[in-house]
Amino acid sequence: QVQLVESGGGLVQPEGSLRLSCAASGKSINIIIMGWYRQAPGKERELVATLNNRMSTEYADSVKGRFAISGDNAKNMWFLQMNGLKPEDTAVYYCYAYVDTGLLRAPYWGQGTQVTVSS
Repeated sequence: QVQLVESGGGLVQPEGSLRLSCAASGKSINIIIMGWYRQAPGKERELVATLNNRMSTEYADSVKGRFAISGDNAKNMWFLQMNGLKPEDTAVYYCYAYVDTGLLRAPYWGQGTQVTVSS
């Protein structure tokens, strides 16, 4: 069983910064893709950023130049550095992993952490 646990959300003023962390645990896991999604009230969940095991990144257009994803494969952890936050970044942020356990490949989600950008 693979578990993902996020941390680092909170309330921040516009133009402020936050850093989200995600830690994956489980037996014999190989993370192929690590990433972050978010869901704002009344909207569908959307991709924020991903990082694959070839060190390629993908970002939503709305966060390019402001957010940066990084990872520590040895520790099965990854991070989302969010700078220049805007009120429209307010959402529940979910960490995501596409994992190879040796028996199967499957997506996993964290429980979500609230990010609120407001003055």
